[in-house]
Amino acid sequence: MNDLMQIIEYALPIFLVICAVTVSLTKNILTSIIIFMAYSLVMSVIWILLQSPDLAITEAAVGAGVTSVLFFVAFKKIRLIDDGDDDEEK
Repeated sequence: MNDLMQIIEYALPIFLVICAVTVSLTKNILTSIIIFMAYSLVMSVIWILLQSPDLAITEAAVGAGVTSVLFFVAFKKIRLIDDGDDDEEK
């Protein structure tokens, strides 16, 4: 069990760096928001492993929750994310 935790502790920062690089290189806005959410969730798991549950809850709520919702709403308002309505049906 200890070996598995050690592997996870090494894999999480690697996954964090991969998420950070991928979100900056992705051309699709929706994909980058989802990768950003994954980044925040991995970061909250890292905070839990560092025995900081208050930071983990804050990171999960603000990073993956509120910020992602704000991105979705803002990009929908400026029409970077399609709402699925086709103009041909109207």
